[in-house]
Amino acid sequence: MTRLFNDPAAFADEALEGFAAAHRGWVRPVTGGVVRAAGTPSGQVAVVVGGGSGHYPAFSGLVGRGLAHGAAVGNVFASPSARQIRSVARSAHGGAGVLLMYGNYAGDVLHFGQAAERLAGDGIEARTFAVTDDISSATPHESAKRRGIAGDLPVFKAAAAAAEEGLPLAEVLRVAEHANARTRSFGIAFSGCTLPGADHPLFTVPEARMAVGLGIHGEPGIGEEPLPTADEAARLMVGALLKELPEDVAAPAGQRAAVILNGLGSVKYEELFVVYRKVAELLADAGVDIVDPEVGELVTSFDMAGVSLTLTWLDDRLEQLWRAPADTPAYRKGAPAAQEPATEAAPAAEDAEDTDDTRVPAATEQSRAAAATVLAALNALTDTVDTHADELGRIDAVAGDGDHGIGMRRGTTAALRAAVRAHDLGAGAGTVLVHAGDAWADRAGGTSGALWGTILRSLGTRLGDQAAPDAEAVARGVSDASDAVRRLGGAEVGDKTMVDVLVPFADALTEAAAAGDPLTEAWQRAAVTAEKAAAATAGLLPRKGRARPHAEKSLGTPDAGAHSLALITRAVHGVLPDHPLDQH
Repeated sequence: MTRLFNDPAAFADEALEGFAAAHRGWVRPVTGGVVRAAGTPSGQVAVVVGGGSGHYPAFSGLVGRGLAHGAAVGNVFASPSARQIRSVARSAHGGAGVLLMYGNYAGDVLHFGQAAERLAGDGIEARTFAVTDDISSATPHESAKRRGIAGDLPVFKAAAAAAEEGLPLAEVLRVAEHANARTRSFGIAFSGCTLPGADHPLFTVPEARMAVGLGIHGEPGIGEEPLPTADEAARLMVGALLKELPEDVAAPAGQRAAVILNGLGSVKYEELFVVYRKVAELLADAGVDIVDPEVGELVTSFDMAGVSLTLTWLDDRLEQLWRAPADTPAYRKGAPAAQEPATEAAPAAEDAEDTDDTRVPAATEQSRAAAATVLAALNALTDTVDTHADELGRIDAVAGDGDHGIGMRRGTTAALRAAVRAHDLGAGAGTVLVHAGDAWADRAGGTSGALWGTILRSLGTRLGDQAAPDAEAVARGVSDASDAVRRLGGAEVGDKTMVDVLVPFADALTEAAAAGDPLTEAWQRAAVTAEKAAAATAGLLPRKGRARPHAEKSLGTPDAGAHSLALITRAVHGVLPDHPLDQH
């Protein structure tokens, strides 16, 4: 378990601060992460990697010559927000565009995609790429749905080495695609990890058993088997990877492969070497020529006891990129040129949306009065999430990674803080909601952070800072939020996500408002609909997100995101009678 921390909510920020202080020769801190201390050479594509904290040396430890130009670092096991990614990318940009790279998790896909759109608005050409190496997380026919685990490293390195050669953005992206297509990983675990401040692990493995194919956030694997010996573990992993070769590799005999035996946090190096001796023997027996193997901790999961094996099947070009020198705090290879001295580069210019919360747009007296209702609603939902956080984590752990309650607590707390600041500055209802949404996305990260940030921002944009919101205006804002969430997340009713509650809630609220109901009564009718819809998700099989590979496990349990949304609709209704928005 994680024993040394201060405030668990500040753990990720403090860890990043300490990392940057310890490695000033390689990195400098910027808002949202770190970039190379000496900057990106002019005219070179910047490769910016990123993901949640808790996986060191991924992602910050991979910043340096020959590897990443910057890393956006989110909260514990949560993707960085779009604003954080954008900030890092702008700081790393060397004039030739940016390639944003990450593991294939829903929250990362959402936030990095949004960041790319915002970078385009800044005039910076940006592309995104998700690594999909984990063979246990989807079938070969659905390889685009696979997770990114320790295969991040060889794919990141191939793209970064291509960028070092001065190749244009489109070619660097093609290299990433080629490396990813030839990379496969498979992992096992013997015990779960415990996050800072938690009193129990995210998941447990029965005594004398191992979880097969487990994800790096504690997502359930494809099954359990008896605890193996080191040689049995090697046979299992090698056998699984040799059964699934890339399409352009006919047989393992005569092939070259980059090999990574990765410790997930608690398996010590000596244990890894015992396993690797058998891995090397088995691959040699299969006729595989191992090229520059790596044995150690490269993509971890706090104190998870487990290992993963990665093979990248090399051709001449990929071998050249794999062998290319690199010099980062956590990964070094070859003999790069002498380290450039650190320079105090000016921070990337940020616009008012990112940095200035001391000014708010002018608002009418009616909208400022409505902002008090918004603040009361945010207080209520924060209290509700805090009360139910453990329950939400338990529900999420049935087929996911169990962190929904933690993420929701981080998001609501940050949203309330930002809303209080905006309200104290005299902001109207719309601005209070927008500030709250941005803070929620920033601090929560992950899928729920992106979606709740979108919900609050959509509602705030619709309400604005001029008119006194009535039931119809609020209903239109909730409908806008529903549309935006479906567009951003790609989910529809029936996929067992929060959309299964958000859509019927928005429809019921719109219907009641159109019938002339005052907001309090309209919201009440819609909240009842939301509660029924959330309960009904227990009978659905998930078709999106981390629960999808283990759909059958979630039957009989409601979706955590749907359940939390229903709880919030009920909590918000509780403040409306005392803080009416409209004049009905």
